[in-house]
Amino acid sequence: MVPLTRIRQVLARLRRERLWLVPGMGVKRWLGLLLAGATLAGLGLAYLLIDIYRSDPMPPIASALTLQFLPRLLRALVFGVIGLALLLVAVAQINRTLLAPFVRPGQNVADVVSEHRRRGRGPKVVAIGGGTGLATLLRGLKKRTSNITAIVTVADDGGSSGRLRQTLGVLPPGDFRNCLAALADDESLITQLFQYRFGGESQDLGGHSFGNLFITALAEVTGSFERALLVSSHVLNIRGRVLPSTLKDVTLVGELVGEGRLVNVVEGESRITAAPGAIQRVSLRPDDAPAYPGAIRAILEADLIVLGPGSLYTSLMPNLLVPDLAAAIRASRALKVYVCNTATQPGETDGYSVLDHVRAIERHTGPGLFATVLVNTSRRGELLAGLTWVPLDAGDDRKGAPRLAPADLIDEQRPWRHDAEKLAQALFDLLANEQVSAPAFETTLN
Repeated sequence: MVPLTRIRQVLARLRRERLWLVPGMGVKRWLGLLLAGATLAGLGLAYLLIDIYRSDPMPPIASALTLQFLPRLLRALVFGVIGLALLLVAVAQINRTLLAPFVRPGQNVADVVSEHRRRGRGPKVVAIGGGTGLATLLRGLKKRTSNITAIVTVADDGGSSGRLRQTLGVLPPGDFRNCLAALADDESLITQLFQYRFGGESQDLGGHSFGNLFITALAEVTGSFERALLVSSHVLNIRGRVLPSTLKDVTLVGELVGEGRLVNVVEGESRITAAPGAIQRVSLRPDDAPAYPGAIRAILEADLIVLGPGSLYTSLMPNLLVPDLAAAIRASRALKVYVCNTATQPGETDGYSVLDHVRAIERHTGPGLFATVLVNTSRRGELLAGLTWVPLDAGDDRKGAPRLAPADLIDEQRPWRHDAEKLAQALFDLLANEQVSAPAFETTLN
């Protein structure tokens, strides 16, 4: 007897292979064309054999092989079934052979193709920001759609990126590297290599990541930073694309209010949060940096535009300070969502509530740029020293504030950060219910 487990394995395999027939796979039409071609070729061969059979006497062995002892309809059925079975086996084996380099061990080809087609039909999402927050968002989005465009700030001037920017004059590659790694199709060795950071014992390489050096070298070889990003995307086989907000060499300038209400002007993204005082306003120098054309096009074609999560003034705001980029967001008909941080950031948003974050954005871009704010409601876990939960209450000034979409968004292991899966699911739920009236998603700030 055939073991029950073996029967279950065969049935499971048949269910997986049935995916080839699911609508939208783009396989049935070509399989039908293949069958039509094979049928016509077989018909031509049959005519040839009939002509030979009628004109020349056939040896007995030929009569046996062509099943002359059976009625014609039964012969046609037998040969048809055998031919179809051989054809399907051949197509399946050819597919496995051709797709073997792209399928990881243990995966089914039909599952991989079906998943690829599903993501390819996903909504067009534009994610705007920088730092670890944007990378977290991208890790969740890539499982649901391949139509992702990450628009990344170019104002970073600290760490490895700052050193490369200062010495070689390239755009800071660090945030781009993180986004490329986050969108990579597989956490493979090449992705780990891209994120590898050299130890501090090397004077020349200490603190640099391999990915930063790789992108910088590609920018020199290809002649442009955007070309370097494109080649890096192919190397990592990412789902989506990563674009700069601008190709202009910009500097972030902060106005900080210190003791005695004195305003201190600080230049450089890495210096702003380290300087004493509360950030009142930030700006770009020059202030007329042109937006990257591909970023504008992606925004205008998007179904969903997401700002954040990330450092409010140093990761998110530099993108919105590119005039053409902010204008494109305002003109877009997409659902626009600002993802508020779960916890405050020392030196940047100390004591900020959700509405304080929103007001800060509106001080720089005007009201109504993002009509929906996705906020975390969970308070589980302990935060790092110096961090506090971003409160939902913001006094009585509720007039004109955007609608709030509450959800549990925290990473259980690091509650001061968002969970990639929870965040992506909440955003796609908002997108799916875009036509639902706003009160279904609103909550009060008081």
